[in-house]
Order: sequence, then C-alpha cells, then structure tokens
Amino acid sequence: MVESICREIELKSVQQNLLEQKIETLYFGGGTPSLLSSKELNQIFEKLHTHFSISSDAEITLETNPDDFEINAVREWKTAGINRLSIGIQSFFEEELKWMNRAHDVDQAYACIPMAREIGFENITADLIFGSPVQTREMLEVNLRTLTEMNIPHLSCYAMTVEPETALFHKVKTGQSKDVDSERQAAFFYHVMDHLNDAGYQHYEISNYATIGFESKHNSNYWKGIPYWGFGPSAHSFDGKRKRSWNVANNITYMSEIAKNNISVEEEWLNEIQSLNEFIMIRLRTKDGIDLSEVKMKYGIEKMEELQKGMQRFVSQKHLVCKEDKYYVLSREGKIYADGIASALFS
Repeated sequence: MVESICREIELKSVQQNLLEQKIETLYFGGGTPSLLSSKELNQIFEKLHTHFSISSDAEITLETNPDDFEINAVREWKTAGINRLSIGIQSFFEEELKWMNRAHDVDQAYACIPMAREIGFENITADLIFGSPVQTREMLEVNLRTLTEMNIPHLSCYAMTVEPETALFHKVKTGQSKDVDSERQAAFFYHVMDHLNDAGYQHYEISNYATIGFESKHNSNYWKGIPYWGFGPSAHSFDGKRKRSWNVANNITYMSEIAKNNISVEEEWLNEIQSLNEFIMIRLRTKDGIDLSEVKMKYGIEKMEELQKGMQRFVSQKHLVCKEDKYYVLSREGKIYADGIASALFS
C-alpha cells in the first residue's frame, strides 16, 4: 500500500504538473495512518518532498487513537516530521466507549495526552462525541472539564450519529440499543459551546474550537476553497475551482491499477449553482460566515442580491447576524440550525 501511495504521488505530480506547488499542510488521515512505521512514514515523506515544495513551517497532522500510543511509536512520529496529532479520545467513560465500540479504554484516553507532551507535541487536537444515549449531562461536563484542564489547544466536538449499514445502526434498528435523542443533543450542543467559550476557546467552525493560534490550518484551507490533493484509496482532490475527484475505494483495485501506472479515479465538475450552494453551506459553518463581496466577485451581483434577500428572514429571526453590512454569521441560537438555514438559502 505504501509503495502504491508513493507511486500515485509520482504519477499525479507529473500528470497534473504539480512540481512547483507550494504545500502548506499535510494530513495523514482516514483509516489508521498511525499504524505506519517510521520507515513507512519516511518513505511517503521522501516522495512528497521529491515532488512538491513543502513549506518549512507546514502543519503536518497524523490521525491517531489512544490505543495506538506507545512511547517509541510516538517518538517515531515526531522524528518522521509529524508536528500535530489528532487524537480520537471521544470520552473518558468506559460505558460510552463500549457503546461506541471504541478499541481503547479510559486509562488509555487519560494517558495519551501526557505521553504526547513528553515527546514534545504541543499542537494537539482531540475529538469528543456528545449526545449518545448513555451519556448524561454530568458525564458531558466531566469530559469537557477533563479536556480543558489538560490544556488541549484544539477540540473537535461532534454530535453522535447513527450511520446506515453500521453495527450500531443494526443494534438500534433491532432494539438492542437506544437511538439518539435530537432535542437532548441540541441542549448538549449549547452546553459544549458555552463551556468551551468560558474556558477561552474560540468557536471558529460549527464542530471546532481552538485557543488563539491553534486553529487547524488544513481544515481552514479546505473551508476557504483552497486546492488540495489526496493520495490513497478513497482520497479526494479539488482544483480550487469546479473540479473534484476521488480515488477508487477498494484497496486491491487501487493497488492493482497503480501497478499498471493508472490512477483509478472518478471526477465531477460543479456547475455555478452547485459551487455557490457548496460555498453557502461551508462558509456558513465558520466564524467568518458569508462575505457578500466574495459572493459578488465569484458569482455576480444578481446571485449576491438573491442571497442577501434570502438571509434577511434569518436575520429577523435572530439566527443570522449582519456585520459591517456585508458579513452574515450564525448567531449562538442559529448555530443549531446551520444545515437547515444553508439549505433554505441554496440557489
């Protein structure tokens, strides 16, 4: 797999003339990249450095889970060039971790942050899941307090969802487990917002909170529509304009195609309406919101005026706030309705 990813980097950089592209962020994510050895990570890094111009201060993130933490492995991540860790802690309660079918236990959840800091990692983000049927408000409070007292500079907090075709979906469908309660989740969402705001975190995207200077550069670039390139099965790429592409998901098919010097990829071209709607959906989730001058520049004055007119209803409902006559951002109350507001505004 590593050899195939390295070959794809080589093929794609030549085919798409990416050699001069300046790279500001790298993200090893999706699946379990923390299972890679330092030798394998270095193999990928060497190939990236050969075919791209990587900034000396690039943000380089590795997704990992508490059960992956072993002192020598963490040291190898640091030596390989990883400078930011994204850790799927999710909860500090055993019953929650079991309900979510997580591989780690509470002791590992508590131990991973000190171990990361011991090796020298300061740029750390942790995931928290809220609103599971087994979680009480008191449990949520303990989870939040534990994370903030650990001084983790970035937190991603997600409402528990039951995805189709999963083991959890089957348990809920057959009555072996309770389903999530959306009203309860909404109350918990506000509690998360208020707790982290009081603790000094900036709520810079619907699910993301950061102390000053620790916002995710990688995700922020994605939300701004900056081009990105993905390598590996299922990896997505975007040209920053209208073209989006993604690799075949099946591992065996991916590797066999790469062995034939072929990248098995599907692609789509967004039309103007699709592009505008995606712009509305993504920007509305961020603290900067929708900038009408940017809408005018990208989509024309007619679309800008249409969108502005549509947003007035939500301003009157106090779900949107207008700043400087051109920036529209979600209010505290409006954040719970982000997806619904975005779809109502779609062109």
